[in-house]
Amino acid sequence: MTTLRPPRLIVVDDEEGVRETLADYLGQQGFDVRTAEGGRALDAHLAAGPADLIMLDVNMPGEDGFAIARRLRASSSVPIIMVTAAGDVIDRVVGLEIGADDYVAKPFDLRELHSRLRAVLRRLKRGSQGDLPNAGPVALADRVPSQREGLIPFGKVMLDLPRHCLVASDGERQRLTLMEIDLLRVFVENPHRVLSRERIFELAHGRTTEPFNRSIDIRITRLRRKIEIDPAKPEIIRTIRGVGYLFAPPETPA
Repeated sequence: MTTLRPPRLIVVDDEEGVRETLADYLGQQGFDVRTAEGGRALDAHLAAGPADLIMLDVNMPGEDGFAIARRLRASSSVPIIMVTAAGDVIDRVVGLEIGADDYVAKPFDLRELHSRLRAVLRRLKRGSQGDLPNAGPVALADRVPSQREGLIPFGKVMLDLPRHCLVASDGERQRLTLMEIDLLRVFVENPHRVLSRERIFELAHGRTTEPFNRSIDIRITRLRRKIEIDPAKPEIIRTIRGVGYLFAPPETPA
């Protein structure tokens, strides 16, 4: 009988009381929790063993959460939840531009935090299985044009959904964050359909949008820099003014 491994979480926060509270509560909820007071301690934890999820406070002395997140994103696609000050929109914008997968604001409700963590892990598990939610019996190749097995044309690159990466023409692979994979999956499942920001958020996260309505715009801007030939004149993920976005798959020869 196989025993399921508890999800491995690292909480990075310079406040000892916050670390202890989260370790105690989330440990009771089935997480394997390690805590770190800053970037150096986080690095030591990661050297000792990988994490499934990192919860990262923005406002810390010395190396702040943004700097740590940039370092992580340079070599890893591990999901990151940024912890921001309540109502601080700028922190959320910066976190999303760096590549955070979600954010929560202090003071947060522990039950809501638990729900957010579980939602990210469910998306991670779904992605690792290579499944397409709500795809039914229709094969992926019937939804969008495909040139090679498992690879989907996406602007100047190919999208490898099961492996969470983009593949350049020379074969070089670029890792994608969980959030980026979720957005691309939504577009793959809905080619040539105009989707509002609210609908994209709902399909990607399984919940309705939040008051911070720039979230989708920031993430799509980040994606365009990776997939569009000219991000200033996007052809693959198009903006439909006043409505939302549309995925226009490149045509392939008959």
